[in-house]
Amino acid sequence: MATQNHGRSDWKSKAEEMSGQMAGQASAVADKAENIATKAVDQAKDLGKQAMRSAGEAATFVGKKAEEGTSAMGDQMEALGKRVRETGPQSGMLGTASSSMAEYLESGGHYLKEHGLTGIGEDLTGVIRRNPIPAVLACVAVGYLLARATRS
Repeated sequence: MATQNHGRSDWKSKAEEMSGQMAGQASAVADKAENIATKAVDQAKDLGKQAMRSAGEAATFVGKKAEEGTSAMGDQMEALGKRVRETGPQSGMLGTASSSMAEYLESGGHYLKEHGLTGIGEDLTGVIRRNPIPAVLACVAVGYLLARATRS
């Protein structure tokens, strides 16, 4: 019987030893998994930062190009206004109309060159804040006209 107890204690000690080894290995695997997860999270953060930086750079580039386009459009409007003024009738009702058209084109072109898209947005916001009811009515009217135009 003593041999049997001694055999059990050997098995018990071997089982405890194996259990300890398995716990150590499980802990090592858990540590490796945690390290891998931490590295993956860090890489994802870095990729996110790079994506945000790239998106910001793209938005800045597009914004600059839009402002340049607006300025070029202003130049073209001013040039068209000058051509209308030079080649249009100079007297009579048509002369008055062409002079007014030239003036509007030149002043609109100057406004676009000076203020750009940012200035247009700020001015539009100011007009809406000063006149909210007419702005809402104008939006409703435009929405109605767009709905009518797109309806088959």
